[in-house]
Amino acid sequence: MYDLVIIGGGPGGVSAGIYAARKKMKTALVTDSFGGQSSVSAGIENWIGTKVISGFDLAKSLEEHLRAQKGIDIIEPDTVLSVVKKDDGTFMISTKDGKALETKYVLLASGSRRRRLGIPGEDKYDGKGVVFCTTCDAPLFEKQDVAVVGGANSALESVLDLIPYASKIYLLVRGDALKGDPITQDKVKSHPQVEVVFGAVPQEITGDAFVNGVKYLDKKSNEEKMLAVKGVFVEVGLLPNSDFVKDLVKLDPYGHVVVNAATQETSCPGIWAIGDVTDSLYKQNNISVGEGVTAALNIYDKVKMA
Repeated sequence: MYDLVIIGGGPGGVSAGIYAARKKMKTALVTDSFGGQSSVSAGIENWIGTKVISGFDLAKSLEEHLRAQKGIDIIEPDTVLSVVKKDDGTFMISTKDGKALETKYVLLASGSRRRRLGIPGEDKYDGKGVVFCTTCDAPLFEKQDVAVVGGANSALESVLDLIPYASKIYLLVRGDALKGDPITQDKVKSHPQVEVVFGAVPQEITGDAFVNGVKYLDKKSNEEKMLAVKGVFVEVGLLPNSDFVKDLVKLDPYGHVVVNAATQETSCPGIWAIGDVTDSLYKQNNISVGEGVTAALNIYDKVKMA
């Protein structure tokens, strides 16, 4: 019987794991990989205390820090499939690899996954010109025309990742304004390789063996238009990984786990949640770390009182 099982290996989950281990709680952390969404970032410039760090190096440092702690079981790579609350108030957690973990308390740090466009051609050309990781695949589109779909920070960063490679980058924005950091917006809008298309709603991704274009609806003219591109980079937000607890905890209309911001407790006694999976207003690595510490300390208070 564990005191605590942490689900997720991003910055929040790791910070909670470190604090739990230092408080000598019997803890396990289950994750498919370390680093969370930022692990694919080429350069993170707002990780406090470090001017710039790659997502790969951040993930590596988080893992090393966690593994340096005594008394924590790290179950990796693995994925949690279900969490069941038993009659005595404890929990049974089942994983993809067939493990069954009993625990008094659960901390959800399961993060989020990429949102898809849901249009014809997206699935067909996934890996054949449709891309969900610019850092991974930008070099494959050297001297090609490409499109990036989205208008927030992830889309803007995708554009910046593509500038050293692509000949022309169309940024298709559904609304009439960008939503990312002002400094990043300025870099994107002022670059000669980039053309920002506002009021553009993607309709279909076309191709033969590989992508050769994207159709979009121009909301201003109500006309369907076509861009001849070899790649479509989808950056339209994230979906919380909360499906496996949807019957246990309260979710908001978007699937985020609703938490008490003072303690990170959910509506289900014994379950806490942190980071991108929650209804926290801001999704940031530094915030997730703080939430992980808050949750771990609050859980420790419960363990002491038990």
